[in-house]
Amino acid sequence: MDLKSKIILIAGPTACGKSNFALKLSKKIKGEIVNADSMQVYKQLQILTARPQKKDLKKIKHHLYGFCDVRKNYSTGEWLKLLLKKIKDIRKRKKVPIIVGGTGLYFKALTDGLVKIPNIPIQVRNKIRLMQTKLGQKKFYNRLLKLDPLIKNTIEKNDVQRSIRAYEIKNYTKISIIKWFKKTKKYISSDEFIKIYIDYPRESLIKRINLRVDDMFAEGAVEEVRLFNKLKVKKENSSNKVIGIKEISNFLNKKCSLDQTKELIAIKTRQYAKRQATWARGQMGSWEKINPKNLGLALKKLK
Repeated sequence: MDLKSKIILIAGPTACGKSNFALKLSKKIKGEIVNADSMQVYKQLQILTARPQKKDLKKIKHHLYGFCDVRKNYSTGEWLKLLLKKIKDIRKRKKVPIIVGGTGLYFKALTDGLVKIPNIPIQVRNKIRLMQTKLGQKKFYNRLLKLDPLIKNTIEKNDVQRSIRAYEIKNYTKISIIKWFKKTKKYISSDEFIKIYIDYPRESLIKRINLRVDDMFAEGAVEEVRLFNKLKVKKENSSNKVIGIKEISNFLNKKCSLDQTKELIAIKTRQYAKRQATWARGQMGSWEKINPKNLGLALKKLK
């Protein structure tokens, strides 16, 4: 397969081994890796976000990792703008761009185009999120259907993030998210993409998540959160969503034990992986599913 004109996308749930697969693939095909994880952009949160280690960064050129301050909100639009520049630059050097991460919206923006929706005030967004929390997802989704009937059969009942986003958009702009998506234009032709989804067995993934949590604490996750808290990041900032910040902060304030903290982080990470898998089933149906046991076979196919 001639990969010089291709862009390889590698997605999958957290802890499934995406970064390691991308690293092996890069060596085989002379590729360069570009981050597609919304939390790995933050420079002060290397351990909790499981950014590639220094030894891996030396082996293969990596882009868009750890460059954004945690006190800054970083949008999908900003990421896409930088990504398109990186893709152009990598291709100029006769290398293959390998985009890897777990943020589905980043991939959707790249493959389908970015919806140019007006910025919604944070006060409005917080009010709607609070409403969803109070009502629960089932009642909130029913209210969303009344507000925006067009989302039926498009947004799943259990998809909390997309439900909230759809409600925000219709509530503030008076236009359905479905109509906004129809206005989007693609930046890159679909036939330029090779789309790979690492489909890890649930039981094995849970074991990997538990091991990752232990490794994070061994690497210094507690100190990382201690330093993060000193920066006094605003509560509404995206970096506060990184799993482990709240739990370790509670540990530092002696509200829970170390074992309890680890267990809570593992539970939240498993829940996040499940949400990623749910999103992928609805949005990445056409992607090639690869079992991690067959990664070697996939590498041979893409050589």
